[in-house]
Formats: sequence, structure tokens, C-alpha cells
Amino acid sequence: MNPTLLFWIPAALRLSMVLIGAGIVWYFFGLTIGLLAGLVFTMVLVVTQLNYLFRLSCWLDHPDSEKLPDGWGAWTDIFSRLYRLRREDERNRTELTEWLARFREAMSRLPDGVVIMDDVLFLEWCNPAAEDHLGLSNVRDKSMRVTNLIRHPDFIDYIILGRYDQPLTITLRERKFILHLIPFENRRQILVTHDVTESERIERMRRDFIANASHELRTPLTVINGFLEIAQAQPNLDASVRMSHVRLMIEQGQRMQHLVEDMLALTRLESVDYPLRPEHVNVHNLLEHILQEGRALSGGRHTLTLSVSGPDVTGSTDELRSAFGNLVSNAIRYTPDGGKIDIVWRETASGPQFLVRDNGIGIRSEHIARLTERFYRVDKSRSRETQGTGLGLAIVKHVALRHGAVLAIESQPDMGSTFMMNFETSSIYKELATS
Repeated sequence: MNPTLLFWIPAALRLSMVLIGAGIVWYFFGLTIGLLAGLVFTMVLVVTQLNYLFRLSCWLDHPDSEKLPDGWGAWTDIFSRLYRLRREDERNRTELTEWLARFREAMSRLPDGVVIMDDVLFLEWCNPAAEDHLGLSNVRDKSMRVTNLIRHPDFIDYIILGRYDQPLTITLRERKFILHLIPFENRRQILVTHDVTESERIERMRRDFIANASHELRTPLTVINGFLEIAQAQPNLDASVRMSHVRLMIEQGQRMQHLVEDMLALTRLESVDYPLRPEHVNVHNLLEHILQEGRALSGGRHTLTLSVSGPDVTGSTDELRSAFGNLVSNAIRYTPDGGKIDIVWRETASGPQFLVRDNGIGIRSEHIARLTERFYRVDKSRSRETQGTGLGLAIVKHVALRHGAVLAIESQPDMGSTFMMNFETSSIYKELATS
């Protein structure tokens, strides 16, 4: 039915009732009384409508605090419609609030920073990643201009020039970020930040690894090729000199072989295609074998002791032999003749621990954090003398990671070093019930 008719029919009925009532009063009490009665009936209707209008006005001013009034006549339909509209609005607001909460939760979990600003760059909201990247605070800095909060010259130029089709790379607090400003809607802009510090570090390590590996392989190859050229150019070379050359070539070939083997070992340790295959490890027998290898490497120049008081464990025997052996061989290489090296396997309150302690040359504190980097050497000249590949401690670190262990290093220059592998964080390193 036409909404206009729905409005006018009740109004016509009420007017008809007023006229009929006034006519009845007129019939019994005369014209004057009838007109007064009609006026009174009309005033009652007007006051009633004004009352409903007043109650409706109060509710519109305070829809959340005022109760929606009940109606009479046409007002019944009006208030029922308002009630339905209010319920629908409340439902929409609830859904919007839920979606906003989900959006903010999703944005909060993003690794990239998200900053929402208005058209004049006043901060409206940012996620925790953006707070960490840019030093912002969602509570403290809200409604403040972002260019007043991020005072990097390159960022200011990026905003002023307005070349938002290209991202901006800047360094803040010794971290490298890529920033991209994205206008959306008419009065909103989004600033997205991406931390590339770690990826840059990995890329730098990759480049350094390739450069260092090439350098390490080039040296023995140069020596071998040089002696081969001499042998080719001088077929009647003295036998003793020829044997000296052959001996040096063998040494350089073995050095190159060890380097390749260590690089392959690191590749296997880092690859997901070579998962750890735990097995029972007889630690006492393993360390006795490592002790014998250490004494052979030392050639009687050092005093090596072994103490085994910890339990047998589960893990990879080959990987543990490589890690433990590297720590022992390093201690021998960097301990002067007459020094002492202690090899210890013990049970601590937090789990098994492997320890190698020496009284060698020691390491300055600024080098300790970088010792497990590939090809990192404190003293390059000494490393060449000891024939190290520069990958031993990197292998130890990755073996520890695969076994859930932690490598700890303590050292003082000219007083010695202590290398510890603590297995307290590993779920597989538990004492066997039958051992």
C-alpha cells in the first residue's frame, strides 16, 4: 500500500472521531458546547501528537540512553520501524566493530609495519611492527604529524617530492628499512615499512662466503699449478726438489679437500633435506676416540685430559664427533707448546654439557660474537699457519642448533678459552633410562 495512504487514513479516522464526538455533544447540549467539545478533543489529539514528537526527539538526541517509546495509532508503525532500524544499526555496528578488531589483529601480526595517516599525514593508527621500526607509539603519537615524528632527511624529501611510485630505503637506528607510501580513498594514506636488515646481512654473508671460498681455494690451486708448471718446464729437476714440490702439492691438495668437505658438511647441516636422525650415542667411547685424535694432532706438545661423568645421549654420532672434534682441534692449534687442554663431559642442573678448556692465547671480547661466522678469523696469519679452514666453529654452531643446544664461549687474552655446548634446550638430549 502507498505509504501516503498509511499516513492519511489514521489521520482521517481521528478527525472523523473528533467531528462525530463534537456532533453528539452539539445534539444534546447545543452548538456552543459542541464546538468547545470539538476544540477540546482536537487539543487532546494535538497534545498527544506533541508528546510523541517530544519523546521521539529525546530518543533521537540520546538513542543509547533513552528507551524507544511505545506508540499509538500511526505512531505504533513509526516506532516499530525505528526499533527495527535501531536493531539493524546495532547489528551492523557490532559486525563493523568485529571486523575492525579482526583487521587490527591481522595488522598487528604482520611482520611489516603499517601506518595509517590522513591526507595531511597525521597519525591515525599503526601496528606494533611500525612502532618498532619507526619508534612510534600508537597511544602517545596519535593525531601527530608523522614528519614531526620521523625526522630523517631522506624521509622528509620523499614526502615533499611525492614520488610514491618508488619505495624509499633508509637506515634508522642501525637498521635498514624499505618504506612505501600508498594513497587510498580520498583522505587516507598508508605507510608500509619492511625491515631488510636481516636479509641484507644474509646477502652480505653469501657474498663474503663466495669471496672467501674462492680465495681459500685459489691459494692451494695456485701452489699446485705453479709446481706442475715447474715440473713441465724442467723435466730434469733434482729428485729432492721434485719430492719437496710433491709434498707441498699434497699438503695443499689436502687443505683444499678439507675445505670442500667442510663446505659440504655445512650445506648438509643447513639443508632441510638432511633431517637429524637420532641414535644412541656412547659418549665415553666417542670422547676417547676424539682424545686419541687430539693427542696425535698435538704430537706430545700439549697435555690433554678427559673427564666423562655425564650420561649417554641420543643424537647424531657423526655430527657430534665433528663438533666435539673441531673444538678440541681448535684448542690444540691455538694453545702454545706446553699448554693444557681439558675435555669434559658432565651432567649439570640444566642438562648435559660438553666443555673444552685451554690455557692458550685467548680471544679478545670484540671477536667472540663473530667467531661462528664462516671464514671469520681473529688472526689470519696464524690461521694459515695452523691450516684451519675457517669453517670449524660454523659447523659447531649448526650442529648445536640441530641438536637444540647452545654454544657458549668464554675467553680472555693470554689466559685461555672455554667452549661449551649446553644441551639444556634440547628435547632429545635426555639420559637414557637403560644407561
